[in-house]
Amino acid sequence: MKAFSELDLEFFQTDLEDHIGTIRIDRPPANAHNIDVLLELQRVVETVRFDEDVRVALFGSANEKFFSTGFDIQELQDKSGKQVGYASQTSKEIIMKMRTTDTIFIAMVNGHCMGGGLELALACDFRYAGNDDNYNVGMPEIHLGLIAGEAGTQLLPRYIDRSTALKMMITGETITPEEALDRGIFDELHPPEEIEDAAREFAQQIAQKSHMAVGHNKLAVNEGLEMPLWDALSHERELQNRLLGSDVEKEGVNAFLGDHDPDFLGVELGEKEPGEPSD
Repeated sequence: MKAFSELDLEFFQTDLEDHIGTIRIDRPPANAHNIDVLLELQRVVETVRFDEDVRVALFGSANEKFFSTGFDIQELQDKSGKQVGYASQTSKEIIMKMRTTDTIFIAMVNGHCMGGGLELALACDFRYAGNDDNYNVGMPEIHLGLIAGEAGTQLLPRYIDRSTALKMMITGETITPEEALDRGIFDELHPPEEIEDAAREFAQQIAQKSHMAVGHNKLAVNEGLEMPLWDALSHERELQNRLLGSDVEKEGVNAFLGDHDPDFLGVELGEKEPGEPSD
C-alpha cells in the first residue's frame, strides 16, 4: 500500500501537510460519483486508516460550485440494477470504514451537497460549510422513485430528529446551508473562501492531541451509540483500558505533573520517549 503522500488518483486530489491529509473530489462537472470514483475513495480511506502520518483528514471538493451531487444518474440508465446495487453497497461500506477508522474526517462543503454527496458529508465526523444561500442541500432521491440508498436513511436520523429526516427524504426538499446548520446537519458555517482555513485550524488542534486517544473517543461514540447502554459502557471500558498505562497516557500525565505541554506527536511517531520533556 502506498503512503497517503504518494497517492496519484484520477478523481481525487490529495496532499499532506503537517500530518493533515486533504482529499478533494475532482470529477467535473458536478462531482457525481460512480463505481470508479467509489473504488478510488475506498483506496483513499484505507490509506488514511493505515498511514500513521495522517492524523486528521479534510474532505472537500476541487470544484467551486459543487461538493457533490451524489451518484451519477446516467449510471442508473447505463448499468444494470445489480451493478448499481453493488455500487450503493460499496458506498455504504466506505462510509462505515470512515466511521470506524480512528482518524477524524472533517467535511468542507463548498458547494451544492445533494443525495450521495450529503451522505458522504454525513460519513465525516464534522461538517464545515459555506454560508452561501445558493448552495443546495438535500436528499432528492424520491424524485427518481428511489430512497437515500448510500446510508442516508440511517445516517440522517442519527444527526437530526426522525420526523425532520424522514420529511426531507420523502419530499426531496432542498434547504440552504443555514437551514442545515439549524437542523444539526452542519456544524459550522463560514464564508466559502474561509471554509478550508477554519477546518484546517480545527484539524491542527486535533493533530497535536494523542491520535490514539482521539481515535478511541471517536470509536467509543460511533460504535457505542449502536449498542445497548451496558454493552456500550463495556466497550468504553475496553477502549479506556488500552490507553491506561500506554505511552500516550504516560506522556500526558508526566506533562501535566511536570507543568509542560505533552508531545503526543513525538511519542506516537517514535521521535521521543514518553514522559521526557521535549527539546
